Amino acid sequence: MAWSGCGPKCIPPSWTPRYRYLDLLFALVGTAAFLVDLAADVWVAANYLQAGHYYWGGLVLGLLGLSSLTTQLFSWTWYRGDPKELRPDQVRDQTLLTLHLLQLGYLYRCLHALKVGFQVCRKEAATETERGYAVFLSHDISLLRLFETFLESAPQLTLGLYIILHTSKAETFQMLGICTSFICIAWALLDYHQSLRIFLRDKHKLGILSSAVYFLWNFLLVCPRILSLSLFTVLFPSYIFLHFLGIWVAMFIWVTLQGTDFMEHTGFEWLYRAVVAVVLYFCWFNVAEGKTRYRSAIYYTFLVLDSALLACFWVWYNLPLSWDSPVLYVLLAALPCYSLGILLRCIYYRSFHPTQKAASLASYDEVDTRELAGDDVAVFQQEAVTGHVNRRTYKLSQSFFAGLSQDIRSQENGAFGNVSL
Repeated sequence: MAWSGCGPKCIPPSWTPRYRYLDLLFALVGTAAFLVDLAADVWVAANYLQAGHYYWGGLVLGLLGLSSLTTQLFSWTWYRGDPKELRPDQVRDQTLLTLHLLQLGYLYRCLHALKVGFQVCRKEAATETERGYAVFLSHDISLLRLFETFLESAPQLTLGLYIILHTSKAETFQMLGICTSFICIAWALLDYHQSLRIFLRDKHKLGILSSAVYFLWNFLLVCPRILSLSLFTVLFPSYIFLHFLGIWVAMFIWVTLQGTDFMEHTGFEWLYRAVVAVVLYFCWFNVAEGKTRYRSAIYYTFLVLDSALLACFWVWYNLPLSWDSPVLYVLLAALPCYSLGILLRCIYYRSFHPTQKAASLASYDEVDTRELAGDDVAVFQQEAVTGHVNRRTYKLSQSFFAGLSQDIRSQENGAFGNVSL
């Protein structure tokens, strides 16, 4: 067994995080974005099939099916591992299984979380149990949304740009699909980070301005990567899979060597690492504790060199270049776009990161580090209270934001606890 509860290093939180209207807004926007993106995907696939482009339509539907199957599998596994008292409205296992087989499990999670969150926000004095349950539900949804986005939206975005570049024309349904995919990718990263910050004191949670900065720098860093992959696919459509496979294997080995310990069962831990490797093919996603300065520097250097090499292939094969080509202007804009993304990332770390006052701020990454807790640094509350604990996400948040030295206490995922850190 690779994981029990949330692993041997996981210490349960000492207070119930507050569920805010902003958290409800994130849940609502995330659910709406999922439905809009799904509708756009179906529309895109239907138009390709109607036009006789069965290969392109099949790829869109294949990516949609793969991401859905993976998301439903994780969702069902987590449901089975959680205590039965945390099942939505005491729904029977057979009903939940049927929903997941029908590919409706994730959507059911979203709708149920919205219902619970709305009820909590409406109450003037919601109990710790009610607030903890609302937070519990939102955490798994955020991680599932991240998986679904990078298994479906990111590859489909690359495919959509490739088709536009290949045919030299853009239809309305294609532009809608591209726009929704770009937004969903950046939003999934922001929503995931927001879910981790729920465990921090209120003064360290994301506000409107910090959320905008976080959204923008992720958006600006993803755009050049997707563009370079699309340009390479235009030249070598048969080799893009080999490129993906080679980098995916390298990232999978890298993740495995870092010793992730997230899932309850060993087999699902390998699946988790495989999905994380897909995310790393497109953008940075750290899964290990500790300082990340060198790891992130190595990753970004590699990603820039790889993306630049792919773009250079396109330039080389299109010499002499014509200034009449709009692709050339887009390509020239990619470098300042990436540079602006890096700049906004630095601004975020210096002004909005929860550990901005720590002495070695530049060594950490807010998504996945373990930092020393001290005065004026993002720490976890110290009072002992009772509430639901989502051990999966809390383990990540504990590793990402605070280095806790307290004694290990065992607690079942999602159970009620009365612990003191």
